[in-house]
Amino acid sequence: MAASTVGSLIQAQARERPDATYFIATETGRTLTFGALEASCRGVGAFITSKAGPAAHVSVVMPNGLATLRILLGALAAGHCVNPVNLVSQSEQMKYVLDHSDSTLVFASPEWGPRVREMVRDFDRKVEVIEIDPDAATLPCDESAAPPALPAGDPDALALLMYTSGTTGKPKGVMLTQSNLVANARNISEEHALGPADRVTGVLPLYHINAFAVTMLAPLAHGGSLAMPPKFSASRFWELPIRHGCTWLNMVPTMVSFLLEGSVPPRDAIRHVRFCRSASAPLPPEYIVAFQEKFGVGVIETMGLTETVAPAFSNPLDASRRKVGSVGRASGCEARVVDERGEPLPDGTPGEITIRGPQVMRGYYKNEAATKAAFFPDGWLRTGDVGVRDADGFFFITGRIKELIIKGGENIAPREIDEVVLRHPGVLDAASVGIPDRHYGQEIMVCVIRRQGVACDEASLRAFCVEHLGPFKTPKVIRFVDELPRGPSGKVQRLKLLENPGVAA
Repeated sequence: MAASTVGSLIQAQARERPDATYFIATETGRTLTFGALEASCRGVGAFITSKAGPAAHVSVVMPNGLATLRILLGALAAGHCVNPVNLVSQSEQMKYVLDHSDSTLVFASPEWGPRVREMVRDFDRKVEVIEIDPDAATLPCDESAAPPALPAGDPDALALLMYTSGTTGKPKGVMLTQSNLVANARNISEEHALGPADRVTGVLPLYHINAFAVTMLAPLAHGGSLAMPPKFSASRFWELPIRHGCTWLNMVPTMVSFLLEGSVPPRDAIRHVRFCRSASAPLPPEYIVAFQEKFGVGVIETMGLTETVAPAFSNPLDASRRKVGSVGRASGCEARVVDERGEPLPDGTPGEITIRGPQVMRGYYKNEAATKAAFFPDGWLRTGDVGVRDADGFFFITGRIKELIIKGGENIAPREIDEVVLRHPGVLDAASVGIPDRHYGQEIMVCVIRRQGVACDEASLRAFCVEHLGPFKTPKVIRFVDELPRGPSGKVQRLKLLENPGVAA
């Protein structure tokens, strides 16, 4: 019988390869085999149940580490609902998430413990906060007293409550079930032809859906492993695949851009790396080409949402079939482009991209209005992304519905502007947004981070845009900034450029 819960995935691997390594903490050298993971889950799960009761909501306010991973998986395997809290959220936002999630037990690292206790002090329910070092070798639970087996589990049970950070309003709690998580763990494994010999670089924080699903859960489906440092370091990144034999890289575009600025390891030292997987935000086509040329590692661009347990689109594993600039084909689900009524549009016609499949969320926690707005009546999830599908079934994202620039009645995708500006040798990063204009309705502003050591001024950049975009699409305002506002997944929050366009460089 196929595994249908996270616990059953863990049990299956523990039976088949109990002594195989699942996890490596790269700084401490500690490892976790599948057999040890299964025992850990029994102990952690029983401990949580004794503290909070069955099917409890448990928040985790911890950076990456062996203990963090054991708590997350132990809670999932025992049928609890985990809420990994984003550590870069504002204090008020974090307090809202802890309260709204209905968690009665919070695991927090020592630096977060006192702040979390202060946040939960005035909640209308009792919340226990347990401090644990994220790299701790032992947890405050008696594994010798653990039950002999994990509970059978319910595939339809709520397993993960992960909050999205919108540009406006309060975060929404995405409800994902056990079967949602298992579906995409299997899908990721199949899409990239992963097996027991594969090991991934675990450099993304586990409170992001990408790391949670792709780095942590997918190896449970294919029997592979992950090597995890405490955090991403561009200067030390290549030590991971070289020292720990990682066969694939899981990154976001920001990390790709940092690596492109760094040194190149010997090709022979990373010959075993099969591919680099990029997700969470659009990867400029020139970055894909540059990465492949510089490191000799192919890039597979993918795309997904928290609402779809990360990937819903992927380029093929076969490099000859990939399309640079596309997020790929529907992966493990159905996808289509529709008009404002939800009616399918012909290939090549821009519209909203919608998704239906086993990895699609149940809805938003305690928010019926947002759940209703997120779906068309026939059950298709509205992504809010504008794009087109070509005749080969590949999808191309051109922007967000709310971020489209409408100048003089013409729709302009911000990414179209970004990609041209990024081709200027003096530009390190850029993001475009519409600004009010009394003649055209909207004009174009682009915020630019300059590349060190390369000349780039407004006049030369404007001339470059006129040459490659034409006068109509050339930004009216060019603003040089030190940084771009990004959400937890790494996506540029364009509308925030209007609130705070950055510090002049």
